[in-house]
Amino acid sequence: MSVVANSAGEVRFDFDRRRRTGLDETVFAQGKSPSQLEAIFELARTQGVPLLITRLSAEKHASLTDGWRESLDYCAVSETAYLGLEASLHAVGSPDAARARVAIVAAGTSDVRVAREAERTLFFNRIGTVNFFDVGVAGLWRLTQCVDQIGRFPVVIAVAGMDAALPTVLGGLIGSLIIAVPTSVGYGVATGGHTALNAILASCASGITCVNIDNGYGAACAALRALQIPPSPAGPV
Repeated sequence: MSVVANSAGEVRFDFDRRRRTGLDETVFAQGKSPSQLEAIFELARTQGVPLLITRLSAEKHASLTDGWRESLDYCAVSETAYLGLEASLHAVGSPDAARARVAIVAAGTSDVRVAREAERTLFFNRIGTVNFFDVGVAGLWRLTQCVDQIGRFPVVIAVAGMDAALPTVLGGLIGSLIIAVPTSVGYGVATGGHTALNAILASCASGITCVNIDNGYGAACAALRALQIPPSPAGPV
């Protein structure tokens, strides 16, 4: 097992995870100090592998030393960053949206932060996406205008807060795998996304799967696992 530690012993990075699971270890920046993050970056640079960093706030990004900060491809909306991805993409080619296999559907503009985290995670893993944003059920016509397009994708990530009706509505209209992401968007009884989470779990549309509140990264990883499953052989069962 390829686990590499830094000299202080605070970081033990698993560079062998992709071989075992098909997914790279990702750096969850929340709760890590700038010095710990930079130790991880140095390990990755030494190993010659790219990194995906999530939950990297603008304040923490600004606190990194100039050299590391300038080395990151940073997105303030999703609070994600790439380290060393440009060379990797040059070697294998960028994701092609024309051949995208995942649709990302966000109920409202306020849900875009989480949707962008899913999009950036999939891009890091060479999976193109097509986005359908601000198509929540409060203006149902917006969803019905594009539902046929959404249904052409084998995997759909549906991001919604408040009452999170969007995944259920999609579940009654299309046959794609739907990975629902409840968000913490909403007033009062929305209680930080718990109402959305419970609504998805109680959905009457069969077969919807659900990840944790605001976890666009987790939804993208679920999509990646699904896309690795080989198709069933043709012929009668």
